[in-house]
Amino acid sequence: RRELTDGARKAYGDWLKSGGHRPKPVGEENHDTIGMLVLRDGKIAGGCSTSGAAWKMHGRVGDSPIVGAGLFVDDEVGAATSTGLGETVIRIAGSATIVELMRRGETPADACRTAVERIMSKEDASHGGGGFLVAFLAMRKDGEIGAWGCGPGFEYVVMRGGGRDVVKAEYHVF
Repeated sequence: RRELTDGARKAYGDWLKSGGHRPKPVGEENHDTIGMLVLRDGKIAGGCSTSGAAWKMHGRVGDSPIVGAGLFVDDEVGAATSTGLGETVIRIAGSATIVELMRRGETPADACRTAVERIMSKEDASHGGGGFLVAFLAMRKDGEIGAWGCGPGFEYVVMRGGGRDVVKAEYHVF
């Protein structure tokens, strides 16, 4: 069991007293799910972990432990993972959706874009046209990679043949 520092306990108490009870927005300084996809010797694998978005309500479950939300791997097709506000990803089973779109012939980038568009259509009203961050990364079995976010700032790293490239994902703007 973790104990809060006195400063963290006071900040949390002040936040509860404010009556807003809204989590701190997931963004550049406050992340949620972090994922990784690997293709080696013709086999694809993935992993994800929550980084623990700050100021969550007690009992909140993000997308990383939900099969098909924060991560989904199908060794016949490919894999996908997410980052951002997990509740938005859970609502569309985001990573499983992307893998199924790739199975039907969409590129990884197009499949990620489609998932982001679904989230934006569902979340627009409840978030007043924004106020959250979500992005997806996908890899097809042949090694093609794609990503898409609902706003700027999502970057991912591609490592091949000893080289390392930082790539900025394409994105929608609210």
